[in-house]
Amino acid sequence: MAKAKSNLLLCFDAFGTLFKPKHTVALQYAEGARQCGFTDFTDNELQSTLKTAIKDESKRNPNYGKATGLGATKWWTNVIRNTFTPLIRDGQALPTDLAPKLLHRFASKEGYDVEPGLVSTLRALKQQSSEMRFGQIVIGVVTNSDDRVPSILSSFGLNVSPLRYGTQISEVDDGGKMFRTADYDIDFHCMSYDVGVEKPDKRIFESAEHMLAQVVAAREGKSTAAAEADTKAWQKVYVGDEHAKDVVGAMNAGWDPVLLDADGASSDDDTSKLTDFYGQTLAGSFKERAVLKVTSIRELVLWLTGKV
Repeated sequence: MAKAKSNLLLCFDAFGTLFKPKHTVALQYAEGARQCGFTDFTDNELQSTLKTAIKDESKRNPNYGKATGLGATKWWTNVIRNTFTPLIRDGQALPTDLAPKLLHRFASKEGYDVEPGLVSTLRALKQQSSEMRFGQIVIGVVTNSDDRVPSILSSFGLNVSPLRYGTQISEVDDGGKMFRTADYDIDFHCMSYDVGVEKPDKRIFESAEHMLAQVVAAREGKSTAAAEADTKAWQKVYVGDEHAKDVVGAMNAGWDPVLLDADGASSDDDTSKLTDFYGQTLAGSFKERAVLKVTSIRELVLWLTGKV
């Protein structure tokens, strides 16, 4: 009798991992302002006022405004206004289209770059084949962020599930029917904006485990409680680009961490290159080394799908 394949929950950090700003936020703010005709400032001045605006707004309305009911859109609108207001000279008014322009840029692919082939790479992982090492795969996003992440990923062409922490599948589709038929590239999101805690707090990873149970319950037509019992045995892997938040947070939650080190700059003693484990199973590799290191998401997926 063939040995049953294990199931995999694979979650990714968003900023710095799935996508990165094309330029710094300050430089993109400056570019957007100049396109709107607001030009009488230096980049250094804007960098200073932006830093102050974010710091002050975070104190007034923590967690991107979620804590006070303001919401992320108004939170960022306040940041934009308070970044540029100190730069006004000679009675000049802020352009009315500046805030909407910047809000759109940072909620879509206009402001970010992704790894070449990211959509096809993630899609290949979800396509079952005889070479697959896993029975079921669920892909999630666990990130310290406000609620823009799903729209950003969707703008790159990914098929993103509407399920995010704080919602039930019954609230986003008819009894989970979509999760039994739709081939989502991203099955759920766990954003600190919704959860109320940030990585490396293990509670955000525990929230992702609850979301996994919801997806499995919908797929298999069972209760969430039954699915939670079943998913305890799933292998849980987290991919991120920051050791302190991503690697440490995943390990403290009992997950297996993969460090994305695109530039090869990491020299942490507890990490090993994924290339050292070609031909081995995922579980076996983590038994030998606490943290695996990859240079790209594509490298990880090729290994998971048995292509290397």
